[in-house]
Amino acid sequence: MQSKSNLSDRLIPLVVERVAVMKYVDKIKTDVVNDVTWNRVGRLAVRGTRALPRASVEYALDKFPIIGWLPRYNYRWLINDLIAGLTVGLMLIPQGLSYAKLATIPVQYGLISSWLPSAIYAFMGTSKDLSTGPTSLIGLLTSEVVEQLEGEQWSRSEIASAVAMIIGIYGLIIGVFKLGFLLDFISLPILSGFISAVAITIILNQMGSLLGEPNVGDGTANQIRDIFQKLPQANGYACAVGFTGILFLTILDRAGKKWGKTNKIVWFLSITRAFLALVLYTGISYAVNKDRANGNFLFDVAKVQADGLEPPKVPSGALLSQVASRSIAVFIGSAVEHTAIARGFGVYNNYVTDQSQELTYYGVTNIFNSFFHSMGVGGAMSRTAVNSACNVKSPLSGFVTTAVVLVSIFKLVATLYWIPKATLAAIIITAVWPLISSPSVFYRWWKTSLADFISSMIAFWVSLFVSTEMGIACSVGFNIVYLLLRQIFARVKTTPDTRSELAVVLDEAQKLPPPGTSIPDDTRIFKFADSVYFSNAYRVKTSILDTIQTNHAVVFNSAFAPEAERNWSVTGERRIKKLRRAAGITDAARLPPIGLVILDFSSVSHIDTTGCSHLKDLIKEVKKYGGEGVEVRFVGLSDYVRERFERANWCILEGDEHPSNGDDRGEKDGPVVRLYPNVAMAVVGPRSRRTASDAEQLDESMPEKKSHDKSRNSSPSHKEEV
Repeated sequence: MQSKSNLSDRLIPLVVERVAVMKYVDKIKTDVVNDVTWNRVGRLAVRGTRALPRASVEYALDKFPIIGWLPRYNYRWLINDLIAGLTVGLMLIPQGLSYAKLATIPVQYGLISSWLPSAIYAFMGTSKDLSTGPTSLIGLLTSEVVEQLEGEQWSRSEIASAVAMIIGIYGLIIGVFKLGFLLDFISLPILSGFISAVAITIILNQMGSLLGEPNVGDGTANQIRDIFQKLPQANGYACAVGFTGILFLTILDRAGKKWGKTNKIVWFLSITRAFLALVLYTGISYAVNKDRANGNFLFDVAKVQADGLEPPKVPSGALLSQVASRSIAVFIGSAVEHTAIARGFGVYNNYVTDQSQELTYYGVTNIFNSFFHSMGVGGAMSRTAVNSACNVKSPLSGFVTTAVVLVSIFKLVATLYWIPKATLAAIIITAVWPLISSPSVFYRWWKTSLADFISSMIAFWVSLFVSTEMGIACSVGFNIVYLLLRQIFARVKTTPDTRSELAVVLDEAQKLPPPGTSIPDDTRIFKFADSVYFSNAYRVKTSILDTIQTNHAVVFNSAFAPEAERNWSVTGERRIKKLRRAAGITDAARLPPIGLVILDFSSVSHIDTTGCSHLKDLIKEVKKYGGEGVEVRFVGLSDYVRERFERANWCILEGDEHPSNGDDRGEKDGPVVRLYPNVAMAVVGPRSRRTASDAEQLDESMPEKKSHDKSRNSSPSHKEEV
């Protein structure tokens, strides 16, 4: 009996413990089954598993856009691409040499940095116009890193190639994981101040070569002092070569702007002016210096020395660790420049670029380029503008550019030895001078927003007199602190009288169309949920454009190139197909055009300069997509936000008000837009009619436009929250 009692005494606690464990397990199971978060994770996992095969294929195709556009390539475009590639190649030779000199590495590495990017871009690029290679911005920012690490166990070219690999790694990570939104924290005023300071620094760095002055110091203040202090020691021959080179380049540039559109010879001379200056002054240099013994030349020459391409070599890990933090400013400046140029020319020539894919390309090409002791590369404004002016049809022109650079590397090195350093300085100075923002730009920031003006000044003066890294960090930090302080010290307004909740509800109801009134098919309403400023302005603009392009058909008006001219670009086409597939739209031919866009700002308490700029671009792009007859109307602007628009030189009209003489488009930098007190009045307000040409082109492009699904009239998708 005692043994049985002992056994029961031992079993009972075990049973109780087992029951408690089972209850705990059951509770966990119940929590997991009923937990919203776990259920959501499960649904997303199932959805992701189902979509993985198709998404993987689409992702791979997105990484190589050539797969989409090459089968539709029109062979009549070969002449345009050949001419554009040859022209850009001729520009790239002097610019590559000049920007390598700017990076303080042997100038032959400028050529070695220039041959591969164009070829890779043909496979991975999303812009037909963008020309990539060494740039003045990357050259200057790289030189700062080279100067910091010079004197250790690495050569200048090895340091530059390590910088190229690090910025490539940064770009690849951001591009592959689609983290491009991180670059949105660089507002437009900060970018203007930063690039202006960099351009001035570049010019100061070239004054020693331009004047033939020895030992010009480092730092802006020291350079200005040394330039004037050592002016009596200037080399007269170098001054003659440098200043006549600047005059030669400036005359051809101005001639091209004035007569280039009507005279093809002047146009060609203008766009190849850097190459012509290189040929002219290299010939003069060879003639006057070839017989001078012991290298006692009349002026300094580049002394380009190269024997083809060097064997590939991966930068050392120790060096990469040294440049990793120092390369952040190089990456930010060059990546923002690259994506901005691609996006800008896409808008200008009516096609869509993919910012994430551009950053992926940027990463891949810099990583591969670094194996050849090359400096970093990215998009260049001047070469891209020339490429576009040559009416380039596809990135295929990059193969021609690569061929031109390779010929110069293997066949022209002996000739390039005699290039005057003053000529390279002249090419650099004339190339970066347009990058300096005029005082009127900073005055515009002053008029629009004091905070934006301060951030631009911080970026300008700190970058100019301290360092580019500190300039970016301080200005971005100021913007972030400013926004946080706005949230902390938010203003609360009170009304003169206390109104009941019923009155508020009735007022809100008045903002909606009357019962039984459907929103017209060509109308789209966007309600903003928060303020619009530098960190979200681009994404807000993109979201609105995506919604319009998903739910409305394009109107091929005079602003658009013929569709056959845009067949090479498949990035935008794929994006819209994905969005329409996700929205369940199967028959794009039945989509209505866009005629009226209403932006409800009733929840927007703040807008900055970057927000105004992106909204201005939004209006332009909507009109390009839907025709000049498209109207954009604002609702619910607070006095503060309205004042910001007016200070940005927008013309705000009340409802049906007609613009006065002072509000004419010609006297305003911003667009003319109409303001309504509520959404209902904005929807039913008088509409401007489309032009006859727009209507005819719409009928031709959309023969079935009248037979679209009428059920869309009452669809809630007509009102979007941004």
